Amino acid sequence: MKAAELPAILRGRDFRRLYGTRLASQLTDGVFQVALAGYVFFSPERQTTAAKAAAAFAVTLLPYSALGPFAGVFIDRWRRRQILVWTPVLRAVLVLLVAGVAAAGRDGPALFVGVLVVLGVNRFFLAALSAALPHVVRRDHLVTANAFSVTSGTVIAFVGGGIGYLLRRVFGAGDGGTALILVSAAGMFLVAGIIATRLPRQLLGPHPSEDAVVPDTRPNAPRITEALGGVVDGLVDGARHLAQRPQAALALGAIAFHRFLYGVILIMTLLLCRNHFADDPDAGLETFAVMLGLTGAGYFTAALITPPVVRRISKQAWVSWLLTAAALSLLGLGLPFTERSWAAAGFVLGVASQGVKLCVDTTLQETIDDAYRGRVFAVYDMLFNAMFAAAAAAAATWLPSDGRAEITLLAVTAAYAAGAVAYRTATSRARLYSFNPAQGHSPDGSQP
Repeated sequence: MKAAELPAILRGRDFRRLYGTRLASQLTDGVFQVALAGYVFFSPERQTTAAKAAAAFAVTLLPYSALGPFAGVFIDRWRRRQILVWTPVLRAVLVLLVAGVAAAGRDGPALFVGVLVVLGVNRFFLAALSAALPHVVRRDHLVTANAFSVTSGTVIAFVGGGIGYLLRRVFGAGDGGTALILVSAAGMFLVAGIIATRLPRQLLGPHPSEDAVVPDTRPNAPRITEALGGVVDGLVDGARHLAQRPQAALALGAIAFHRFLYGVILIMTLLLCRNHFADDPDAGLETFAVMLGLTGAGYFTAALITPPVVRRISKQAWVSWLLTAAALSLLGLGLPFTERSWAAAGFVLGVASQGVKLCVDTTLQETIDDAYRGRVFAVYDMLFNAMFAAAAAAAATWLPSDGRAEITLLAVTAAYAAGAVAYRTATSRARLYSFNPAQGHSPDGSQP
């Protein structure tokens, strides 16, 4: 991100309005998610089990893994400004319904279906934000504007989480307190929609000059069913393209493998914080927040150290070292099942997780043909979230309610170690197939 471009970007009135809409919505996302986590996992009235944790993670991730590739079909047919205005309104109504379920003390299918719909609607909102950005900034500022918007959106979501925690302290940790937090979130969603009304109705497209437009402006545009079928065909085509590029396929396999194991550890972390490290739900929530904070610090550390490391060694070697570090941290720091040592292991896992993702992202960008990148990254996005949800579902079948499972931890440790060796061996064998003389890439996909 080029900081010198930011003043020019921020001077754009329409960018500021679009940016304000994003910040208001993602701030509220943080409040909503903390209310949900507090109600399902850290409520004094109910015991957290592995099955509940798995269900909650599945509900959170399904909209992103299943709806993501299909959202664009509708985003390119509906007025994006109207999407930004009305999806927050719809989310506010849905959140009020979820608040009613929470006030009644119910945490079964009705709650999870409500949350699923709220998050599913958000997928369209986020896609519309991305599609709208080129209409409010210059083309040569897009990279900086996108990095600034997405990064600050993530930060503001954490701020929203902090606001949600403060509201929990004010309203209480019971069912009524959760309902009041959700009512507050509904009001905050409406603010996002109000900000979006400041944007000109036709500004954000889609326009007749674009490839995908509102159906009545282009009679020959494909029907919704045809467009949805095209998305499926595109995903299959992307998977085939991947299969012909061993380094890219192995990188995707590595991130899927890691996400499954990481998902098991995160479920264990949640259960340990709720039922083992703390004496009461509020203390458990504070402990879990600290764990997530340290994991986030690991993400930041990985972003700092990965670029200089991969300039000295290959990305494939670095991924193998990161998987090895994950194994060693779990064996040495996780096995005692003490709060401080588990937090330290969480930091190392954060470094490993983000470091692996950065290497995989770069490998895919370097080795996948430009015409296929969108489809391949759609496959990547689905796999990234689906493997995590699968891990939660699998772990729910055997993890105890306090999360203390020595055999599971040893199995994950052994899997990380075996994965490090297997990935390094497989990528070494595949190096010859990844060589592309026309592009001047070395066997590992980097520039010579």
